[in-house]
Amino acid sequence: MVSLLPNPALPSDPAAPMVVCGDDGLAHRLAAELRVVYREQVVLVVPPAGRRVRQPVAGRARAASAALLDRVVTAVNRGNGDSEGAAAPGERVLEAAEPTEAVLAEAGVERAAALALVYDDDETNIRAALTARRLNPRLRIVLRLYNRRLGQHIEELLDQAAELAEPGAQGRSGPGVDASTTVLSDADTAAPALVGTALVGTSKVVDADGLLLRAVERRPPEPGQVADPGLCTLALLSATSNDPAGAEGSEDSGDQGPQLLPDAAAVAAATGRGTVVLEQVSYSGPPLPAGRARVPPFASLFSRRLRWSLAGLVAAVVALAVALTVVTEDHPLHATYVTLLDLFAINEPAHHQSTGRQVLQLLSGLVGLLLLPVLLAAVLEALGTFRTASALRKPPRGLSGHVVLLGLGKIGTRVLTRLRELHIPVVCVEADPEARGMATARRLRVPVVLGDVTQEGVLEAAKIHRADVLLALTSADTTNLETVLYARSVRPDLRVVLRLYDDDFSKAVYRTLRTAHPGALTRSRSVSHLAAPAFAGAMMGRQILGAIPVERRVLLFAAVSVDGHPQLEGKTVGEAFRAGAWRVLALDTAASASGGERDGERPGAAAGAPGSGLVWDLPDTYVLRAEDRVVLAATRRGLAELLGRRTRSSR
Repeated sequence: MVSLLPNPALPSDPAAPMVVCGDDGLAHRLAAELRVVYREQVVLVVPPAGRRVRQPVAGRARAASAALLDRVVTAVNRGNGDSEGAAAPGERVLEAAEPTEAVLAEAGVERAAALALVYDDDETNIRAALTARRLNPRLRIVLRLYNRRLGQHIEELLDQAAELAEPGAQGRSGPGVDASTTVLSDADTAAPALVGTALVGTSKVVDADGLLLRAVERRPPEPGQVADPGLCTLALLSATSNDPAGAEGSEDSGDQGPQLLPDAAAVAAATGRGTVVLEQVSYSGPPLPAGRARVPPFASLFSRRLRWSLAGLVAAVVALAVALTVVTEDHPLHATYVTLLDLFAINEPAHHQSTGRQVLQLLSGLVGLLLLPVLLAAVLEALGTFRTASALRKPPRGLSGHVVLLGLGKIGTRVLTRLRELHIPVVCVEADPEARGMATARRLRVPVVLGDVTQEGVLEAAKIHRADVLLALTSADTTNLETVLYARSVRPDLRVVLRLYDDDFSKAVYRTLRTAHPGALTRSRSVSHLAAPAFAGAMMGRQILGAIPVERRVLLFAAVSVDGHPQLEGKTVGEAFRAGAWRVLALDTAASASGGERDGERPGAAAGAPGSGLVWDLPDTYVLRAEDRVVLAATRRGLAELLGRRTRSSR
């Protein structure tokens, strides 16, 4: 029997483990992220060996090197006399076909700090979450769900169950029991990085309220030049580091490491050091008409050839009416009426009239015979146009500078939505007519080419020779690779982003393509690798929007409610800034709209970015209120201090 009584241990107990349950690569990457980055004890629940999805190479590599890394960190800390950064505990693995109540109990859910359910099946995750909430109302739960609307309802349901089981608990932001439910989607989490990679060639992108932001390295300005600060300066790079690729993860060889979140004085005093600034990701290429109108315009009802045929028949009728007016000296209106009667063969024969009148009647009858098939074709074309108004569109003939998106599965659908939100022209390629994203493509009126991309002529139909970017996002690595290689042969300078599962394979492909095509941009990404940091941050109780590497350190972006944080509440933006720890970047006006008594003191909407509810140009004198919600950048240690949590992270 499994006890149904909650364990009195709080989730903040350092001995409480983190439980991760999943059946694909995301579970392994998430476990490695918790152990290596946050120094947490992890219990990993995976299917038996016979049913398990192949573990990603990155996960195996991290698992093999975790013990070595821990020994190195311990030795360094002992040598420096630092007792805070103790080595992370090991990882315990349980094999179970499904996360049943008995399995969750064996994994230690009753005393765990957090539980991540990252199975690929939404129903499995929901069923396990309901069971886990009953076992431990104090448990912090992170669910992987693709259905957004269902996810919102599940969040409310599980949080309500925790509140009823623990009266007086205040959920996420209160000082009571820290029992909260966070629903995330790996597709939603990875989509901004994939879109950013396609547009600007980097995955260092943060999604804030639908606004895509990227971290850009700037070289030291020349004497007399003024550096562009962007939205804000995030970091000063190492004193000897001028490599633009440094932020992609290169070793820091400088004597002076990067300075995160510097103040204005530090930025002004820095000479010969590059900076990392925050910019908005935008697209300036030619837009593709969305064409969302259900009723097509009149001109689109008929083909060009049919329109010319109708115009010729109208001209012939007018010419016959004018000729009849001249021959019979009749009134133009009456002559036109008689011509139409002759045209439809409902007039009396002109037996006893002049020869000119008889010739005109014969010509009118001939035009009438020609008119019948043209009218029938017009009716059929109009019916076909209305019938296919909601069907798939074909790529326009003159389309160029667009993005070719391969695969309309779970990931491709989210990426397509984000691309269209940025008004970027897209052409999709999908082999399955019943794929998940086909309905979205119809709703957005995006051109789709149906066919196997490995067959000749499919990519040509998507205008790959005139495209700017290729996003290969199918779940098959070989299909993505084959598509990219063929596209490179057609367009050597094409920007390519391909989704690959295996990190070692991804690196090998990237290096080979970069060597073979040095003038083209090639990026390979893993969805689980992009999504794991957000899931790990949610398990630590942090509403992480994204993480950006700066040389060998990391900056986190989080959405935080001001209420309950004395470092923020009642202080101005300038007073709340702590150099090297955290910095308030933006105010969420949508979340703060309830406080109407001080709307006059709130920064104007013009300061916000278009299409976003965030205000970025916050004056240093603006006072943060309890009902405000802000977006801030912070180091791991700074965010832990601000949120009142003590983690084992050494940064």
